[in-house]
Amino acid sequence: MQRLDELYAIGATRIGYSAEEDAAHELAARWLREAGLEVTTDRAGNTFGTRGDARLWLGSHLDSVPNGGRFDGVLGVVAAIEVAARTDVPLAVVAFRDEERSCAGSRACVEDGRLPASFLELHVEQGSVLERANAPLGIVTAIVGQVRGQVVFEGRADHAGTTPMASRSDALVEAARFVLDAQAAAGADAVVTVGRLEVEPGAANVVPARVTVSVDARAATTARLDELVARLGLAPDYRTEPVAMSGPPLAALREAVPGAPELVSGAGHDAGVLAAAGVPCGMLFVRSRNGGASHSPLELTTGDDVALALAALERAAVRIGG
Repeated sequence: MQRLDELYAIGATRIGYSAEEDAAHELAARWLREAGLEVTTDRAGNTFGTRGDARLWLGSHLDSVPNGGRFDGVLGVVAAIEVAARTDVPLAVVAFRDEERSCAGSRACVEDGRLPASFLELHVEQGSVLERANAPLGIVTAIVGQVRGQVVFEGRADHAGTTPMASRSDALVEAARFVLDAQAAAGADAVVTVGRLEVEPGAANVVPARVTVSVDARAATTARLDELVARLGLAPDYRTEPVAMSGPPLAALREAVPGAPELVSGAGHDAGVLAAAGVPCGMLFVRSRNGGASHSPLELTTGDDVALALAALERAAVRIGG
């Protein structure tokens, strides 16, 4: 918890490849050396601390969103360093670069063919499922696929005072109907978010002639993602496929935390990039408090829950690498 405080003191905003992210990596490198690991970097700026024939990787990322939280990403790196210090398992601790914007670090590992036999990532849930279930830990079985794009609605600009309601072709009204339909399309097993509307001409006394709506849709299966794309009439400009956690890492977490709730991650992670490239991955969630607040200074996970997560991560690492 002290190390989390030290990283947060560098700045709540640590954008990828900024001076603040650089400083966080320098601090993590110092801790890795103190744990007896050999520290290296790669072309993407990822930081590795390695011991022995490291076929098991543990880690996460050190960057943050603007004015982000204390735990997102950094907990996984600090926990991995702690596990390395507590055990003699051959492993590598990795702090990936620029996860929040593009997963640049983990994608570079895939592009360079630098792939481990197994990867474990500890992460705060960034949601309230575990808090509502009164469960400190949860096992991730899959990471959702995402599609993003825009939908454009065309109408006709008219005078706001002289055009009867029945005569209007209001693009914003149609966009509003779309937002409600998108919410209904999500149902209970997916999420759809309209986070941005651009209204033209954008004057208070002119009927909207054109509205551009952003769409972010996420689902745990490719079939469900395809269904959302079709129903929303979306031509995605960004897409990732759902990926499953698998193999020894998933089995080790289930053995380390028997009976823990299993859930799907609605956020993207470096583990998802590696899993999509065929790396067996496991992800352990630790409970987020404050209603699951994340990407915010309100982000909160207790020391007691972190201690349980550390113990579980250590058991899983020993099972895989020991």
